[in-house]
Order: sequence, then C-alpha cells, then structure tokens
Amino acid sequence: MKKISVLMIGAGETGTPLLRQLLDAPFVEVHAVADLDLALPGIALARERQVAVSHDFEALVRALPMVDIIIDVTGAPVVRERLRTLMQESGNAHTVIVHERVALLMMSLGAGELVQSAHAETGY
Repeated sequence: MKKISVLMIGAGETGTPLLRQLLDAPFVEVHAVADLDLALPGIALARERQVAVSHDFEALVRALPMVDIIIDVTGAPVVRERLRTLMQESGNAHTVIVHERVALLMMSLGAGELVQSAHAETGY
C-alpha cells in the first residue's frame, strides 16, 4: 500500500494533536516536522517517533520535493507566502499545500466537534 507522504510545518497547539493523528495512521508517512521552536511538544513527539525535525522549513521543502502534502499549521502568513514561492520556484506541481483551516477541518471531523485554532484567522 502506498502511503501518503507528509511534511508538517508547525508543532505547537494546533500542530501537535494533528501530528499525533498522522503518526498513528498506518497509511500516512510523516517525513519531517519543522518549527522555529525545537522545544515544543510536537517536536518531542516527532523525535520519539524517529521523524526528522528542523527549525528550517525551507530546507525541508527543498529536500523533500516529492512529498505529497505539506501541512502548514503555523498561522504565519509569511510562511504561507514562502511556501507558495518555493513551489513556484522549484516547479513542483506534485505537492499540495494544506492551509491551517483545512487541517482544523480534518481534526474537527475526527473529534466530532469544531476544533479551534490557537492562531488568529489571517486568511490564505
């Protein structure tokens, strides 16, 4: 069975519960997790599960050009813009960037109730 490959950016309040679900899903392979703060619980969880971690999401994006999905749960517009630019510069037409709102929808479906973000709504 081919697994869905994922790179996750953001390992804080929003990212950690989603990361746990992704790591527990037998059909998902989390290749790496990035966050500026390598002391966050999501980073510790990734390390426990032998998933690569980095403070440099751009380096991970460049190193993993065939990852299926990049999940951005940073809540930072600058990260969203940089991801778009990286995809355009590399000509990557394979990878899909998933916005935090979509990640919250996925988490809400699993929880059976609306999951709130720790970040302010900034649009996409």
